Amino acid sequence: MQRTIRTFSVEDIIKFKNNLLSWAQQFDTLLWLDSNNYHQKYSSFDGALAADDFTSIKTDHYNAFEKLKEYQTITKDYIFGYMTYDLKNDIEQLLSTNFDGLDFPDLYFFQPKKLIFIKGNDVEFHYLKMIDDEIEIDFEEIKEFKKQENSIKEDSELEIKLRIHKDEYHAKVTKVLEHIHRGDIYEANFCQEFYAENSTINPLEVYKHLNHISEPPFASFLKLDNQFALSASPERYIKKEGVKIISQPIKGTAKRLISEFDDAQLASDLIRDEKERAENVMIVDLVRNDLSKTAKIGSVKVEELCKVHSFKQVHQLISTVVSEVEKNMHPVDIIQSTYPMGSMTGAPKVSAMKIIENLEQTKRGLYSGTIGYFTPGNDFDFNVIIRSILYNQQKEYISYSVGSAITAKSIVKNEYEECLIKAKAMKYVLLNSK
Repeated sequence: MQRTIRTFSVEDIIKFKNNLLSWAQQFDTLLWLDSNNYHQKYSSFDGALAADDFTSIKTDHYNAFEKLKEYQTITKDYIFGYMTYDLKNDIEQLLSTNFDGLDFPDLYFFQPKKLIFIKGNDVEFHYLKMIDDEIEIDFEEIKEFKKQENSIKEDSELEIKLRIHKDEYHAKVTKVLEHIHRGDIYEANFCQEFYAENSTINPLEVYKHLNHISEPPFASFLKLDNQFALSASPERYIKKEGVKIISQPIKGTAKRLISEFDDAQLASDLIRDEKERAENVMIVDLVRNDLSKTAKIGSVKVEELCKVHSFKQVHQLISTVVSEVEKNMHPVDIIQSTYPMGSMTGAPKVSAMKIIENLEQTKRGLYSGTIGYFTPGNDFDFNVIIRSILYNQQKEYISYSVGSAITAKSIVKNEYEECLIKAKAMKYVLLNSK
């Protein structure tokens, strides 16, 4: 599918980005990706907006990867969208029977009529030929866009509830530890949901607030009619650049402190923490194994092991695992062979997924799934949906989930504290955004 490309230079790029996202709210389907200018080795752009679907695919988990493969092959264009965690059921003999208050389709991708990339101070418009006469008009409109008055009724005070209460959390994590001590698994990512019912928010304002206080490298704003994902994700799941595959799992968390000295000490403690490093190393081994399924022999390498990356809310241990694939390897096959990402499951992967399905009380859905895109040249880039607020406007249901990796050295009280640290930013913006 041919696109007309026009590039403009913009002086005040921050204002333009804000205008762009507000302007895009007129469309029923849009996906905004923002790197927040976070310094990272593997980056293709600073921001990307895909809006107004020309074609799309929406499906449940059954044969989802085959359907996506066919759609991506036929479209031969940029496609943007998401895969939920529950596509695990298409790969293995698994089920998702827990409560779902959000009802996101298991997989959704669309071919945008309007695609805008931001790189430095340059703005690239990639519009389908049929609407390329709108490029100049849209550019001028975005530059001068005036924010509309908020017409969305918001609740002044949300009542946020826990799906799993503290004592129950303690009992469930203790069961995970029993599985570990028995040798069924050696790590599991156990998650819990926080939610609000009969509640309304302004998705754009909540996203802007969440993004402002987090500034992560893989932020995203997804609108699919009345369903929204407002993500401040710090984690890349997987990227393809030519024949190179890059995966960057996060395992290991410490909070940030105001005092520079104390904050630096916490980061230093994190890198030496045996339990946190063990979490990360286990998942690195799992990722190496996943990538080896499609890699050229001998090409799987660990570029970076347990490096501390600091974000506004937390310090994280991040590793970078890379591989090379054959030129003709289908991009969807690469994703399917690694799905779901090991940082959100545990190890061994299938055993861990069975155990957490039995102990968790919420269908994960888009949480711990992935948002991203494919290029016309068969490259792709996908994040991990964590630190994210999910919202079904029609059902007036708001949800955010958090989890932590349980290993043999886990102390239940500490795992619960880690979950609260991760939940802090989402809770704060929901209670304080206007």
